Amino acid sequence: MREHIIWASATLAITIGVAGACGGPSTASQSPGSGCANASAPHRAYVVVVHMSSAAPVQKCVGFSGETIDGQTLMDKSGIEYQTQTFSFGKAVCQVDNEPAQYAKCFADNGPNWVLFVASGGVWTLAQSAYTKVTLHDREALGWRYTVEQSPPPPPLPKE
Repeated sequence: MREHIIWASATLAITIGVAGACGGPSTASQSPGSGCANASAPHRAYVVVVHMSSAAPVQKCVGFSGETIDGQTLMDKSGIEYQTQTFSFGKAVCQVDNEPAQYAKCFADNGPNWVLFVASGGVWTLAQSAYTKVTLHDREALGWRYTVEQSPPPPPLPKE
């Protein structure tokens, strides 16, 4: 079994400590048949993925019973394909939902990378840590955007 290799992004590594609140009232479209994994659970967390070449975000919902769910568990239970690589700062996301189709190294020197956002209280912020260190509460989300931008806009907020 291959290890998931997840990357928070070169931009994240460079911008730790610089991120502020971002966001807007837009919403993500639910991908067909995505529903909510473990739908009978009392709490929900979301993963929203914005591909570079697609205008339609992918959203997955995961139900959970405890007070919180960690980013690793959320990604694993979401069913979204992803690959990671481990660095000194933790796991970094190299590929999400099969984008890029292939990569030679996790952090592209001159190309797009995955940027991680966290939504809480209806507002996105740029993640201050690797996704594995994020703890989410009910109705919070991880948001991934594949981009070359240094300060990309966050994904749309999840639709409940």
